[in-house]
Amino acid sequence: MALQGPFFGKRDNEPATPTRPAGGTHGGASSLGSAGGSAQPFASPASAGAAANPLAAAAPTPSESGAKLTVGPNIKLKGVEITDCDTLVVEGTVEATMNSRVIQIAEQGAFKGSAEIDIAEVRGSFDGNLTVRQKLVIFSTGKVTGKLRYGKIVIEEGGQLSGEITFGTDKDGGKSA
Repeated sequence: MALQGPFFGKRDNEPATPTRPAGGTHGGASSLGSAGGSAQPFASPASAGAAANPLAAAAPTPSESGAKLTVGPNIKLKGVEITDCDTLVVEGTVEATMNSRVIQIAEQGAFKGSAEIDIAEVRGSFDGNLTVRQKLVIFSTGKVTGKLRYGKIVIEEGGQLSGEITFGTDKDGGKSA
């Protein structure tokens, strides 16, 4: 939170306080009118900013669940290795290798690569090597293709699963169903 406060505060306050009043000579009334509405929530970032800014309001959630990375819609993250991330939320496209606790792939999200996960929730698409140590949930809009190993699995009606599918993880010795 200490790192997020100055970053968001500086970015949001810069247009409202230093630049707008100084450049108020051309269109002062309209820029003060538009900046006045956005400057109010950031006047006291500790109280009003957290309530008015959804990013600040969501900040306590990752600390409760550990390190959280969200790849938003229309974002493409390619060619990386994701480590030390407790929860990965994929709303865009990710091509990576990861070892994590939880992955949540949104309806419009796509993950391509290799992942070792404790719990996976797939509403979008996963393509590659997936090892789910505990529980894999494929929702009705979800599609998993590739090489899959899982501990427990739940597939909603309409969910798709194809490829090489094995019950049990490498640590379990690859038990077969």
